[in-house]
Amino acid sequence: MERYESLGPVGEGSYGTVLKCRHRHSGRLVAIKKFLDLDDDETVKKIALREIKLLRQLRHDNLVNLLEVWKRRRRWYLVFEFVDRTLLDELQQCSSGLDFNTCRQYLFQILRAVNFCHQQDVVHRDIKPENILISQEGVVKLCDFGFARTIASPSEGVVYTDYVATRWYRAPELLVGDIKYGKPVDVWALGCVLIEMLTAHPLFPGDSDLDQIYHIDIDSYSFINTFSLPPGSLTCLIHISSCTSNLARSKIKCLMSSQLNRAKLLPRSRGQKRVQSHPVHHRKDNMDKTSAQIHQNRWSKRSSPSQTILI
Repeated sequence: MERYESLGPVGEGSYGTVLKCRHRHSGRLVAIKKFLDLDDDETVKKIALREIKLLRQLRHDNLVNLLEVWKRRRRWYLVFEFVDRTLLDELQQCSSGLDFNTCRQYLFQILRAVNFCHQQDVVHRDIKPENILISQEGVVKLCDFGFARTIASPSEGVVYTDYVATRWYRAPELLVGDIKYGKPVDVWALGCVLIEMLTAHPLFPGDSDLDQIYHIDIDSYSFINTFSLPPGSLTCLIHISSCTSNLARSKIKCLMSSQLNRAKLLPRSRGQKRVQSHPVHHRKDNMDKTSAQIHQNRWSKRSSPSQTILI
């Protein structure tokens, strides 16, 4: 770190801190990700090594560029090109969503990045506005590969952890515990991000995994009538839905049926209260909230994967 001057933190997560720094000789601005002490947490070590390995092999104009890596005092330091804002920053400034042409330009670049990863048999597993960087020139960079991994061939029978992806962008197969998922989980997240770009509203802002399933199952079509979407967006929603495996769909139906049956078995007043008080029955009130109100609390409501052993 002696070669860099720290200009302050720009982000902090469960596994470390990201610092904005300046190279003392060249003056170049960089972002340095400083991981937690590796000896304290095996998960941190696994995430750090996986991100280093993948970013060294993945080189693309729309992926964040890893410049150098070093380890000091049991901590990994990753140096990236510095990009000063994220898609989330832009959404917080545009209460009615980004204009259609801007959405199209950003989406094209995000798709290029994800398509390249998928061609290398790598699934990102945590696509969300915070992990999409946007330069002053409008160049999009997908970042944060700590939860990414290489997808094995079906014949190998490898299973993966279902506890990946931030809840609002988590595909149904992950919500119901599918451990043999694949690239479609990234496609689902992309669709959620697209609708959020167009409206500045999270598509499925669940407060828990069960609440997330309620939102997905019940809100998908009411959402279309609530917001005025540009032509082609409905096709996108349909494509998102088609990415959900039949197994995941059947699990969702069984889980929801089980929850509703449990409510019916309660005394009438309690059963009605449990079902009617669920946020999904007050979705219209939620839709009336401004984008600023939603984004003001998104950090507290958003659930990121943490403290889990990744596979």
